[in-house]
Amino acid sequence: MSDAVVSRPGEGEPLESEDRELLVKAVRPELDFLEYDVGPGYDGPGPHYHERHVDSFYVLEGELEFMLAGEIVRAAAGTCVLVPPRVVHAFTNPGPGRARFLNVHAPETGFVDYLRARDRGEDVDPAKFDVHDVD
Repeated sequence: MSDAVVSRPGEGEPLESEDRELLVKAVRPELDFLEYDVGPGYDGPGPHYHERHVDSFYVLEGELEFMLAGEIVRAAAGTCVLVPPRVVHAFTNPGPGRARFLNVHAPETGFVDYLRARDRGEDVDPAKFDVHDVD
């Protein structure tokens, strides 16, 4: 059990910003496991892609709107979205209520370190963490 990770409800490393609440549930070489809670109108990251990992989402409550390779997909509670490497994507909470979702990055490429640095107000190069913004 020494390598097992157990993160109960409400547990995890909190990373909070003005527009989201986030719990880092687990970080392992195989994956980053995050739980988000975002309000209506949350405008998540702009269009971006990852070269070396899959970005996946499971909507627990509310609804998210994804842009996936130029197509818009609405994702209600119970929906799973897996974004393979090199696929441009973005997401928002169109409202009217809050949205809770799980976000898994596999394998781990430093994404949580990227979020920590941004939340501290540091000027970081997203590409170092396998986040490639698209203009």
